[in-house]
Amino acid sequence: VGIELIMDDVPQRETGMTPYEMMLSESQERMLMVLKPGREDFAEAIFRKWELDFAVIGHVTDTGRMVLKWKGDTVADIPLAPLADEAPLYDRPHVPTPKPAPLTDVPESIDIAADLLKLMASPDIASRRWIWEQYDHMVGGDTVQRPGGDAAVVRVHGTDKGLAITTDCTPRYCFADPVEGGKQAIAEAWRNLCAVGATPLAVTNCLNFANPQRPEIMGQIVGCLEGMGEACRALDFPIVSGNVSLYNESKATGGGSAILPTPAIGGVGLLKDWSKSCTIAFKGTGDIIIALGERSGHLGQSIWLREVHGREEGPPPEVDLMAERRTGAFVRSAIGSGCITACHDVSDGGLAVTLAEMALASGIGAIIDQPQPFGVAGSFFGEDQGLYVVTVRDESLADFLVAADKAGLVADPVGRTIANRLIFELEEGDYCVSLDDLRVAHEGFFPALMGEDAALA
Repeated sequence: VGIELIMDDVPQRETGMTPYEMMLSESQERMLMVLKPGREDFAEAIFRKWELDFAVIGHVTDTGRMVLKWKGDTVADIPLAPLADEAPLYDRPHVPTPKPAPLTDVPESIDIAADLLKLMASPDIASRRWIWEQYDHMVGGDTVQRPGGDAAVVRVHGTDKGLAITTDCTPRYCFADPVEGGKQAIAEAWRNLCAVGATPLAVTNCLNFANPQRPEIMGQIVGCLEGMGEACRALDFPIVSGNVSLYNESKATGGGSAILPTPAIGGVGLLKDWSKSCTIAFKGTGDIIIALGERSGHLGQSIWLREVHGREEGPPPEVDLMAERRTGAFVRSAIGSGCITACHDVSDGGLAVTLAEMALASGIGAIIDQPQPFGVAGSFFGEDQGLYVVTVRDESLADFLVAADKAGLVADPVGRTIANRLIFELEEGDYCVSLDDLRVAHEGFFPALMGEDAALA
């Protein structure tokens, strides 16, 4: 296709601007959109409601050229293909990131309660409430799930529909293995949308990396994009927009202060009925807690290994994209039918942190009383991918397990919800941590970091 623009009709902040200035200026807060023919008045009404400029400045053609007209003259007429589909690809020299060695001498957790409190207070897991409460997160009163869960949910005003919105990335995974890290960033966004009951629709991104002139950094970019692309194709989860932020390092340190590769992912999904969305909060005592998905007790590159033992070793967890797709579809169906009462995907900190976050969101605790297959550390702090924690009522348990089996999924009951504490029944004894202690640890990091400014919260 092509495009023809009438430059005289472009809204201008100053008089006497030339087409050159209009086309190349980097003015902020300007949007260009293509409307269906006949919808111009509908769009204009929305713009006028919010006191925004609106102008029809051209139309799409079938010429394959960009034509600019100004004061009756054609001031530009150029082919679009060399600027887009046929543009030369930029192939900067790059070196693939070596695969990390397998994790050896794997430690064990000697106090699950103490380890959990330490993780809940760590910067990767600590509550972001201090940040998001300082902004308008209610969006005209249409926000039905606030930040703090897997995805925010916002009603589409005047309808039953809801939009689910999430952002995700695990930079330490991308640093250890860019391909797997890129896959995981997309897969976790997918998972977070599924966990609230939304059908994942599309992705945007912000690709944050250090200096691409360094072959090893360019290798991180190439690897992450390869993994992201593989995941998007497998999950039918297209990237529709995005940007980049490069050279995030300091010359003074010879690149020693380079940021970790961070392809930040924003995902959006759709709920046909926002009132059926699921939250991470436990809904009542006595519900059965189920780990849904394959588990392996993967501790490589885990938060637990880093925070408790000071080790950043091993490969990140592998992502099985076909399993992600199957499990996500099952979760969405179970949420839509009302079978699941709470749902949370497992990510940083593993099963123990997932349970703690669900408990804190509700003020309801849990007892984990079933034998665990991968030792204490692997079972509770392993960061296996494609895994969800869900709760179902007693009377729904049998039907849920049968449905999961028919879908080819592993569903392991691990415990049930109780009053205001977490209890882990292990072979060597019981470990208990109160929700009050968990909340103090979880909420304390950002206020302590910001010092006097914490009063803003």
